[in-house]
Amino acid sequence: MRRLLPAPAELDDDGLVEAYRLPEGPALRVNFVASLDGSIAVDGKSAGLGSPGDRRVFRVLRALADVVLVGHGTAATEGYRAVAPDSPVGRLRTAIGRPATVPVAVVSRRAALDPASGLVTDAVSPTLLVTCASADAGRRTALAEAGVEVLVCGDDDVDLPAAVAALAARGLEQVTCEGGPQLLHAALTAGVVDELDLTIAPALVGSPQRLLGTVLPGPAGLELRQLLEEDGVLFTRYSVAPGAR
Repeated sequence: MRRLLPAPAELDDDGLVEAYRLPEGPALRVNFVASLDGSIAVDGKSAGLGSPGDRRVFRVLRALADVVLVGHGTAATEGYRAVAPDSPVGRLRTAIGRPATVPVAVVSRRAALDPASGLVTDAVSPTLLVTCASADAGRRTALAEAGVEVLVCGDDDVDLPAAVAALAARGLEQVTCEGGPQLLHAALTAGVVDELDLTIAPALVGSPQRLLGTVLPGPAGLELRQLLEEDGVLFTRYSVAPGAR
């Protein structure tokens, strides 16, 4: 993989890790892959837009994160499972001096996470549920009894600033958010996004599943910080302009 900006260079595996490493302290970065026309899925899944380079970046971002944040719909559609110590992400985390596993935090206003899913039953680092007070109390109790750490943030909807603060209070400061579009919209609207890491696949799809499906209250200004390229795929790092947070 080669870096085009800020300083041209060829990046090996160690260089790729350093290219995405964040300074110490709280940060929320969002990771997406999209086609040139803004589609984020082929036949309903993001894998159709992926590439070997995109999968490497995906692993690096998970390896560097304290917690992975994802909406319940995306977790269900993409078949999310817990991160295992002997997985590619687990081995990379060990290689860079991090704990082998990283917890996954699922955002669901209705506490819709299945206690019997592999995301719960196979988790070494306990899975977290980010929900709100209006979610069914029985579901929340069942998840807690299954080993899920339930975070109630907000009354009738999930309060994302409160959720980010609750994660940070547990030592989970650096958050990699993997979508989906509704969660991205909510996070931008709430002003909690610090960085967008967008892989741009050289394809036109025309899918109704878009990076943003609804209009934001106002445009979110972005600043390009880094641009990598491999096999025609672009890997961008944008910081969110201070006025948009």
